[in-house]
Formats: sequence, structure tokens, C-alpha cells
Amino acid sequence: MELSTLDYSFIIVFFSIVLFIGVYVSKKSGASSSEYFLSGRTMPWWLLGLSMVATTFSTDTPNLVTDIVRTNGVSGNWVWWAFLLTGLLTVFVYAKLWRKSNVNTDLEFYELRYGGKPAEFLRKFRAIYLGVIFNVITMSAVTLAAIKIGGIMLGLEPWVTVVSAGLITVTFSALGGFKGVVYTDFLLFFVAMGGAIGAAYYLVNIPEVGGIEALMANENVADKLSILPDFTNKQAVITLLVIPLAVQWWSSWYPGAEPGGGGYIAQRMLAAKNENHAIGATFFFNIMHYALRPWPWILVALASLVVYPDVASIHEAFPNVAVDKLGHDLAYSAMLTKLPSGLLGLVLASLIAAYMSTISTQLNWGSSYIVYDFYKQQINPNASEKRLVAVGRISTVVLMVFSAVLALLLQNALQLFEVLLVFGAGTGLIFILRWFWWRINAWSEITAMFASGIISILLKLTAIGPFLFAAGSGVFPEWAEYPFVVLSTTIIWLAATYMTQPESKQVLQDFYRKIQPGGPGWSKVVKEAKAENVEIVNTKEKWSVPAGISAMLLGCVLIYSCMFATGYWIYGKTTSAMILTGVAIVSGLLLARAWNKMKDHIL
Repeated sequence: MELSTLDYSFIIVFFSIVLFIGVYVSKKSGASSSEYFLSGRTMPWWLLGLSMVATTFSTDTPNLVTDIVRTNGVSGNWVWWAFLLTGLLTVFVYAKLWRKSNVNTDLEFYELRYGGKPAEFLRKFRAIYLGVIFNVITMSAVTLAAIKIGGIMLGLEPWVTVVSAGLITVTFSALGGFKGVVYTDFLLFFVAMGGAIGAAYYLVNIPEVGGIEALMANENVADKLSILPDFTNKQAVITLLVIPLAVQWWSSWYPGAEPGGGGYIAQRMLAAKNENHAIGATFFFNIMHYALRPWPWILVALASLVVYPDVASIHEAFPNVAVDKLGHDLAYSAMLTKLPSGLLGLVLASLIAAYMSTISTQLNWGSSYIVYDFYKQQINPNASEKRLVAVGRISTVVLMVFSAVLALLLQNALQLFEVLLVFGAGTGLIFILRWFWWRINAWSEITAMFASGIISILLKLTAIGPFLFAAGSGVFPEWAEYPFVVLSTTIIWLAATYMTQPESKQVLQDFYRKIQPGGPGWSKVVKEAKAENVEIVNTKEKWSVPAGISAMLLGCVLIYSCMFATGYWIYGKTTSAMILTGVAIVSGLLLARAWNKMKDHIL
């Protein structure tokens, strides 16, 4: 496939603007570490919300959704749609707590909530584990998608894609810091959404597909359309709906959907002007992320089933693609090769935008862990602001190099998604409860982290997994692997919690005085402080968590209704679409009323 002059113009102009933004803000971003990693905590909700959406719109996301739809149908997306519950819990309960903490990174929370050597170890270990190891794996999955897109659409060798895509990204990320990332995300959001919608509209109407009605009626597509799994298929219902909605959303740690908030989502909440802006940003993100953005990808994935019904047909059309890179996820890139000049350039620019947004965020977030939670904490506590910024820029480059090398060794993004999901199983409940239950200590988190990892690895080992737990063994059905990890990890960390000493009275009282979490889980600490004439309660507000949970449930009804309604409007099911649109409007009005009772308007 050859690009026209118009296509190249789109891409060159886009690159130029992005680099200009990075250079333009570099001087102010380099003024201090707070400016470099949090933009001085002055960001408005709408800019942070757009940045969250742009960040989670990576090059591997359309590939992942395509793989899911082609393998398990539209309903297969419940494996990540269930995380809406996590996201809205963060919006209405945890966003204000994070902003109130005023920490530089979410890992700094460990030494605010816990004390002593265990807290120091937890912060240092997770800085390396998340900031380097986990972060590099995540970025490598995004880069793998870029490799596949480059191979399919432009016939590029993997190393050429890695070097060309990575060089621009790491340059503006290292120069511009967090402000450069967020400002470019504003541009990247509109480019990425425009490209995705334009591609979906065009590809559904190409002659091979024949339009939306012909697509819906195609025999390869008809059984993939349902938004809910087939309720007569017990395994599908359990795997795609029951486990995600009943267990997965609260129990698993996954980047961008951490129970209780965390990672780059927490970074943006910490960068907000105030608590209301933090709440507004995360709510806007969840609406866009779940209700609207998936549908252009889903439509392209469904259309690909008409043009490329199986992996063999993809290989036949693109024989130069390496065998170890073949998979259903390639179908998205394969469909994009059919775009006309102009639109092709826009879509390529949108995919580059998606790649750059995600990678730049991961780089800045991971670098913040290395600088604040490892370098400053363990190596040079007295480092100047200039030195901290320099270390941040160097670590940004190093992280990019590591992820690029790993990407050349990977094959499939969905495989990595599943591994990461299971690897964090069972730890989520701690991230939810640690704000509201005084008894959780550093050893609770340390135990859960290692227990979850070890159990997950054992289940994946061929020497143990197939013999004891594999599907069909009669001992452990395939769908039960995730709940088993969650249950085992939960029992282990609860046991460790009661077998170890609670945090010191001083640590607990200081945490309560700063955060004001409230609730029955802190009643013992409050009573003891009152008996000692120590003031730790400095607000007369009612405990906001029950109201927050009510708002979360209304928000779920609102966003899921919007998501279903959008799908049914596209499918041409007008009656169902109108009913769900009505439900969305009513739930939206009720949510606005509940929100007003909780706090002032975010604006």
C-alpha cells in the first residue's frame, strides 16, 4: 500500500504540531519536579478528562477489541466493560480522597497510610515493579500493535516501526513532561476519534461489506452481534458476564482500572485544581471510555469478519507478515488498508496519535515512580529540583528502549491482557478497603501482591496447571481459575493482616487527620483518640461513602444505558434504542440530583 502526498501531509503536520507543543512547554515543565510530573496541580477537569480518554485509546486497543469481537462476539467485551464499576467507584468515592492526600505519586500513599520498614519496602518495590517491569510490559503491548499496523499497512520491518514511532514520542515526552503530555492529548483525542469514526463509516460501506444492513445480516456476523452473551451457554455467561461483574471489577488491579484509583488515573486526579475537578475529570473519562468510544472499533471488527473470515484469509492477503505475528487482532489493520487517500492519512495519524498518547503517559507516569519513589527516596533524598527533572528525562528514555526491545519478542495483545488480569487478581479489595478500614497494614498489601503473583504463575506453569487445574481435568474448570486466585489471595492476605501488628497509633491518627475517611472502619481509632483528647476529626460532614455508592450505581445505569442505546441505534433496533435512551435520560437526571446533594457542581 502506498501513501499519497495528501496522506503524508496529514502525518507530517501532525508530527510537527506535537513536537512543537513538547518544545514549547519544555522550559516551564523543567522548572521543578512538580511541574514536570503534575503540572503544578492546576489542571481543569475537561483537559484531564480528555487526556484520560486519549491515554486509554492506544494502538493496541482497537486490535484487542477486534480480537475479542472476532473470537467471542461483541459480548466478549464485558471482560473490560465490567471495569466501569471500578471507574465510577473511583469517581464518586476515591477521587476526592486522592486529591486531598496531596501526594506526588499514588505510591507515596504507602508512607502516608502505613509506617516503618514494611511501608518503605512496599513503596520501593512497587516503584520498580510498576514503574519499570509492569510499565515496560504494558508499553511493549502498545508497541506490538504499532508493529503490526506498520507491517500490514506500510510493509515496514518491526524495527523500523519501533524506531520511527518511538523516537518522536520519547522526544516530546522527555522535553514536555506531564504538561506536554496533557496538552498533546487534547489534540490526540480529536485526531484519534475522528480517524476511528471515519474509518468505521467508510469500511462498513465498502462494496465487500455492503452497508450496515448487509453487515448485520451476514452469516459470519449474525451470531456475533449480541451485546449480552448467550444465556443458554453456561460457560459464556459465567466467563463473560458473571465473573467480570461479580468478582473481577473489585478484585483485580489493572492499569487504568485500578480499584480505588491509582496509576496514571491517580496522577491526573493529583494534578487537578481541586477535588471537584478531579471528580469531573474521572466521570467524563468513564462516559467516553465505555459508552461511546468502543463502537467504531466494534463496527470495523464486525466488517472484518466479512472480508477476512479467519486468520488464514488474513495471511493469504498479507503473506509478508511474519507467522509469529499472525492473529485475529491483525484484522483491524488489514481493514484499514482499504481506506482511500486522505482518509488513510487521517486514520494513520489517528493511530500514531493513539500510540503517542498512551506511550507518553506511561513514560511520564513510570518516570515519576522512579524519581519520587525510588531515586529521591532511596538514592538521593537531598536531590535538587533540577536533578530530579534530569533523572526523570533520562528514565523516560530508558523505559522507552526497554519496552521497544520487549515488543519485538511479543505476538498477541490479548494474551498479555489475560496474563496481566490474572496476575493482579485478589489485590483489588485491599485497594478499596485500605482507605476505610484501619486494620489493614503494609503486610496485608505485601502478602496479597506476592500471593497473587505466585498463585497466578503456578496456574500458568505447564508442569502444574494442566495436571491440577486445567479445563476438563474434573478438578478445576477453566472459568474458575480467576475466582480461585481471588479467593486464595484474599484468604492469605486477611490471615496475614490478623497475624501481624496493626499500624502504629500515630500513623493511623495522622492519616485520619489528613484524609478524614470516616465510616465504621475507623470508629476504633476515632474513639481512642477522643479518649486521649487528641483531635483527629476536623469536619462535621456526614460520611459520604453511602451517597457515593448510590451515585456510582446511578452512573452505571446511565453509562450502560448509553452504551446499549448507541449499539441498538447502530443496529437499527429503534424501539430498544429509544427505551434505553429514555432510561439514560432519567438516570442522568437522578444522578445530577444525587451529585448536587453530595457537593457543589464541578464547575
